[in-house]
Amino acid sequence: MLFDLDGTFADTAPDMAAALNRLLARHGRAPLPFARVRPYVSHGGRGMLRIGFGLGPEDPDYEPLRLEFMEIYAAALVQDTVPFPGIVELIDTLERRGISWGIVTNKPAWLTDPLMGLLGLRERAGCVVSGDTAARPKPSPDPLFHACDLLRVDPRRCWYVGDAERDIQAGLAAGMGTLVALFGYLGADDAPDRWGAHGLIEHPLDVLDWLPGK
Repeated sequence: MLFDLDGTFADTAPDMAAALNRLLARHGRAPLPFARVRPYVSHGGRGMLRIGFGLGPEDPDYEPLRLEFMEIYAAALVQDTVPFPGIVELIDTLERRGISWGIVTNKPAWLTDPLMGLLGLRERAGCVVSGDTAARPKPSPDPLFHACDLLRVDPRRCWYVGDAERDIQAGLAAGMGTLVALFGYLGADDAPDRWGAHGLIEHPLDVLDWLPGK
């Protein structure tokens, strides 16, 4: 069982939104309400700069602001970040059943590894694959194939849970079962029922309904 990180395994939105508002304040801009920022969190720094400054990677000011945002965020990585309700109970159950689990995220390793460590879950994960681990990040299936290599399991015997379309695209390309975390950071324009996933889940423990011998 493999999980995306932001918006699926851990609720990182409070700390990501706080970092964005600190960046906005540095540049003389008003803070944004949390509800407006939350749907963009799964898109990382790119999403934060899009909602906060209306910038994309093609803009000349984008990269300096992205680096500044990442610096602010890294300095307060796990202030209010916690696993989503039900996640710890889910991985407890997986471990009791002898089902290995891991993280596959587009977040860079220099943020992913300390975040998982601060949550006290890094050593329990069978693998942690970040956005800069494989040759290509999601929606490429490369990170998922790498995770399967680490876990020594056939991708066809894996499930991948995520809250963004690229998660489902990557999982399907890898030949995995795919589940959309509806409790994650979906925006008004997202249409998860059209992503081709095998299922939609309202709560982490709903994952168990998709496993044999539930």
